[in-house]
Amino acid sequence: MHLKGALHVHTTCSDGNLSIKQVVAAYTGLGFDFIALTDHDYLMRNGCYDKVRYLKTDLIVFTGLELTVFEKGYLHVNRIDGDRETLHIFNHPAEMDLPLAKAIERIKAVAERLPIDAVEVTTKGFRTPEYEIDAIPFPKVATDDSHTRQGCGRAWVEMDCARDKDSIIRAIKNNAFWNCYAG
Repeated sequence: MHLKGALHVHTTCSDGNLSIKQVVAAYTGLGFDFIALTDHDYLMRNGCYDKVRYLKTDLIVFTGLELTVFEKGYLHVNRIDGDRETLHIFNHPAEMDLPLAKAIERIKAVAERLPIDAVEVTTKGFRTPEYEIDAIPFPKVATDDSHTRQGCGRAWVEMDCARDKDSIIRAIKNNAFWNCYAG
């Protein structure tokens, strides 16, 4: 089955402008099949994702966190929870504002502590092709990192796999997807 999804979405559970219900409506309207809610760990309100189980939607809604990791500065790694599988994505390396070689060093250092499965090659949904290189030894994913309605649908992944959380995670870990960009 062909699936389209967003792997980095913020809501009012942390610093996003849209509620979970509004985010689901926005991405449903854009033809997405799945989204990953990845609000910031240090801003996350207790029990906020409890609402997800009561949603009436055909959209697959992953929950996770954007983890704050210290490695010579603060970095972000998304942890996305499936039913049995977990996906870790090193977020927006271009926002570190480092020379490419230093950014790669940080990615590799974090990967020694956390099980990094992929690296974002976007910043706020805009492509950062300098990170689409073999020197970064992980699958490269396009994400929105949406915080507003305008940020929804700028970048996403597509894949052919079963329509369940763990199959989607395995497709990303196995680099069996492709990146897409609006416009």
